Amino acid sequence: MPGDSTPSLGFLAIVQHELHGLFGGYLLLNSVGRPLEFHCTAPVKPNRAQQILYGPTLEPYLYGEQIGATLINASQQLPLAVLVDQHAALAVRQHIQLPAAMMAHGPSNTATSPNGSELLPGDERGFTAQQEFDELTVGHNHLWVPKRYAADRALLLQRLSSGEEWFDFSEPFDRIRAAIDEAQRATGKAA
Repeated sequence: MPGDSTPSLGFLAIVQHELHGLFGGYLLLNSVGRPLEFHCTAPVKPNRAQQILYGPTLEPYLYGEQIGATLINASQQLPLAVLVDQHAALAVRQHIQLPAAMMAHGPSNTATSPNGSELLPGDERGFTAQQEFDELTVGHNHLWVPKRYAADRALLLQRLSSGEEWFDFSEPFDRIRAAIDEAQRATGKAA
C-alpha cells in the first residue's frame, strides 16, 4: 500500500471544450470524500499533423500520457488507486505505478465513451466491455478493471475493501468538471 497514512483515491477527468481543446482535472479525496489536492491543466489541443500521425491512438495518448500522467505525477500524495470515467483515460495506467479502474455507468454491459455516448459490447467503434474488463464492486460502486492489468483487480479489492466506508465514486467527476468550468470562466476561456 502507498506510504501515506491517509487513505485516498485519485479521480481523473478530461473535459473537451469545443474551442480550446482538452482540459484535465485530477482530484485526490480522502475516504469520506474530502479534497486533499486538486490539479488541472491548461488546454491541450492537438494540431492537424498530430491528428493525422497519431490516428486512432491520439485520444489515449492525450488522455493517458499527455494529461493524465502529468497531473498524477504532479500530486504530492500517493492514492490507493486512480479512477477514471472515460475509456481513453485508462491509458494513464501505462504511465503510473498505481492500480486504475473505470467507473461503470449503468448496467454491467454498458459504458460511456469519451464523448458521452453509450457504448455496448461489440460496439462498432471497437470497444467491447466484456472482452476488455473485469467487473469489480466496492460498496455500491461498480468499476471496470482492464484485463490487461489483472493484478490491479486484486490490489483494488485489497485496498478498497479494508473496512473503509467509501462514498459514491461517480460524484467526484462532477466536482472536477465544475472546477474546470470555474477555472475556464476565471481565465476567460468559458464558452
